Amino acid sequence: MALIEAHGLTKAFRRPDKAAGLPGALKQLVRPRFTEVNAVEGVDLSIEAGEAVAYVGPNGAGKSTTVKLLTGIVRPTTGEVRVGGLVPHRDRIANARQIGVLFGQRTQLWWDLPVRESLALLRDMYRIPAGRYQARLAMLDDTLDLGAIMNVVARKLSLGQRMRADLACALIHNPRVLYLDEPTIGLDIAVKDRVRALLKGLRDDGTTLMLTTHDLGDIEDTCDRIVIIDHGRIVFDGGLAEVKDRYARERSVHLQLGAVVSVDELTGCFPAAAVTVGDVDRSYTITFDKSHLTAGQILTTVLPLADIIEVRIDEPTIEDVIRRVYAGDLVLQADGDAG
Repeated sequence: MALIEAHGLTKAFRRPDKAAGLPGALKQLVRPRFTEVNAVEGVDLSIEAGEAVAYVGPNGAGKSTTVKLLTGIVRPTTGEVRVGGLVPHRDRIANARQIGVLFGQRTQLWWDLPVRESLALLRDMYRIPAGRYQARLAMLDDTLDLGAIMNVVARKLSLGQRMRADLACALIHNPRVLYLDEPTIGLDIAVKDRVRALLKGLRDDGTTLMLTTHDLGDIEDTCDRIVIIDHGRIVFDGGLAEVKDRYARERSVHLQLGAVVSVDELTGCFPAAAVTVGDVDRSYTITFDKSHLTAGQILTTVLPLADIIEVRIDEPTIEDVIRRVYAGDLVLQADGDAG
């Protein structure tokens, strides 16, 4: 049996059906009317122990609701879900001991307590032995640089500092399953790289990861599988390499050159690419398919034509990938039998 199993998972919410203005509010008060909306509809999901899965989709697609169902925060309207053999919304305490959760827009920190005391409270709640707690805290400090913020009250933390502290809270009890929502938002490049390395190490040690993010770099560094959800339904479930090869091949190289080069000349050098002139003088953008051309080949070809003053390479975002999946009319998983 997989560690995480969901079958026909559906969550419906009632939305007030109210007209605008005071008359509408009064009418809703006297005779309330509601419209039922399915945030998640018939989701089938199976995740093995030690697997790292990216769970992505546009805003409002049902990502956060799915995670709340898997963690036991909300109860499904219909369908079944089990995590490590437990039903999350029924076995909440036992389930909480085996999972770690990070919601990018929510915090686990006690707002008026220093970070050190929030972590100590979690230590007591999870009944972590003192030696194991200190060893775990030292490991997290090496990655997240917690020392400088341990005595800072949570409400005074910056976004990046809070994310580091919240990640420590999610990991302090060494959970079997880790649900992460935008885990690197607000982090500087150096810390972001360390967090990604930490997640890879956790995955390699057998921790099961479910990652929701808009950062394609987080997904590429951590996950081998991607699940795309839209309007509450899974529209794709497969290997990340397949999605990247089909829908994330386009790159753009932005160049600032030391001399004017005609667009026709550049187009002649790169017939399979699209060349445009930028808003700044002597700036150009070359958009290409990485399966046919590389950024290194572009720079090598352009250098004899003019000095390269500045260069920037744009990678596709996860939104770009999702948009291209839809534009490519990708069939539902299992030839139309999506969950």
